[in-house]
Amino acid sequence: MQAVPHRQIRATHTDTTITVYQAYAPRLGLPAARDGRFPPAWKRERMTWIKPSFLWMMYRCGWAAKADQETVLAVEITRDGFDSALRGACLSHYEAGVHADRAAWQESLRGAPARVQWDPERDLHLNPLPYRSLQLGLSGPASRAYADEWTVSIRDVTPLAREVHGLLRSGRDDAAHALLPVETPYPSGPLGHLGA
Repeated sequence: MQAVPHRQIRATHTDTTITVYQAYAPRLGLPAARDGRFPPAWKRERMTWIKPSFLWMMYRCGWAAKADQETVLAVEITRDGFDSALRGACLSHYEAGVHADRAAWQESLRGAPARVQWDPERDLHLNPLPYRSLQLGLSGPASRAYADEWTVSIRDVTPLAREVHGLLRSGRDDAAHALLPVETPYPSGPLGHLGA
């Protein structure tokens, strides 16, 4: 079996779309899923973080049990939008070898509409794995474009999260694993500016 690269985007994707995950309070998440778009109450001027990894989202929201994260959304967005955000993104922290120096990183960060964190990917029991998963933060124009232009569909996957978690709690790991979304390496091209 081939080793997974230390930093790699893995996602559910088609030729034209990629699915990312977010978790919200029901007052935001339920209208978004019902209407297939983010409601006016969704703050387009704030930074929003999207995650292509279902299990990393489960780690973050505690299987949809954490406060204000009880509704998990699968947001299908255009690959064009996602790719443009990646091209314009900057790492959220300084990294020697990626940036010329700390000042160059700070300058890049100031002008970037998106930022990237590489966090440990999670296994079925939400334990950290030795390779990383992408989190993409969108702000300003990128956040507005995400909500109003890139979004193709929004689905409430909270029932899936609860079903998988229930199977795990009853020791049925194989059945839980069979329900997970299929995530394969995403063909993003070179991401040297993001340390990947």
